[in-house]
Amino acid sequence: MLFSKFLGLAAAFAGVVSALPTTLSTLSRRDTTGSGSVTVVNNTPDVLYLWSVADEASNQMVTVPANGGTYLEGWRINPDGGGISIKMACDPNQSDVLQYEYTLASPTIFWDLSCINMGQNSYFTQVGFEVVADNTNCPSAICPAGETQCHDAYNIPTDDHATHGCDCGTHMTLKIGNS
Repeated sequence: MLFSKFLGLAAAFAGVVSALPTTLSTLSRRDTTGSGSVTVVNNTPDVLYLWSVADEASNQMVTVPANGGTYLEGWRINPDGGGISIKMACDPNQSDVLQYEYTLASPTIFWDLSCINMGQNSYFTQVGFEVVADNTNCPSAICPAGETQCHDAYNIPTDDHATHGCDCGTHMTLKIGNS
C-alpha cells in the first residue's frame, strides 16, 4: 500500500514538473531517427522562448538563455505525417514568432524559415538570423539584421523558393543574432 502511494506521489510530481518551462544552457531532444539535427544558438542579450510542435496543440516551452545558449533537436517524425515547427519568440505568449520548419522524408530533410508570424518591426528582424549546414551541398538561409523581407525565408505562404532539401544526416545551426 505504501509503495502504491509513493508511485502516485511520484506521478503527480512528474506531472507538475513537466508543466514547468525548461531552462538549460544546452537542451537536447533525443534524436529519434538516428540522423541529423538542428541547433538553435541564441546570440542575443535576451532569453528566447521555444516550442517544438508536431501534431500536438501545446508542447513544453523551453527557454534558451541569452549570449550563447543553445537548443539541440534531432530530426523527428510528426506522428500525423506533417512536419515539425520549432517556434521561437521573445516572450512566453508566442507573439512575434520566427519558425524553423522541417519534414523528414528519408533520405531527405526538407526545411525552411518562416517569418509569416512575425511583426513588421520584429525583434528577429532587428537582430538577424541565419541557418548554416555542416554539409556543403545544403544551402544556407541568411536574413541580415534590418532586412524586413528576407528573401531566404517565407514572408507569405506561397514563397516556396524558401524550402530547401538536404541529406537527412545533415546538422544545421540556426543562429539568432550577430548575422
